[in-house]
Amino acid sequence: QVRLVESGGGLVQPGGSLRLSCSVSGTKFSINAMGWYRQYPGKQRELVVTVTSGGTTNYASAAKGRFTISNYNGGNSVYLQMDGLKPEDTAVYYCYADLRWGKKVVDYWGQGTQVTVSS
Repeated sequence: QVRLVESGGGLVQPGGSLRLSCSVSGTKFSINAMGWYRQYPGKQRELVVTVTSGGTTNYASAAKGRFTISNYNGGNSVYLQMDGLKPEDTAVYYCYADLRWGKKVVDYWGQGTQVTVSS
């Protein structure tokens, strides 16, 4: 059974920083990619950033220059460092993992963590 565990959301003032973390656990899988998406109320989930097992990153334009993704824990975990936060970054942030068992590939999602940017 696969588990994605997120932490690090909360309330921060505009211009502040937060760091989200996500760890994936389970048995005998390989990680194709991990990353973060966010969702505004009534909207579809949208990309923030992903990173492949080879280290290739894909940032949404809104995240470039302010957010940084990094791997740790042998690649089974990722941080999302968010700096220069803006009120429009307020959303629920979801960790994402694209996992593989042989030829079978499955996407997994965390439970979501609220990020609120407000004075």
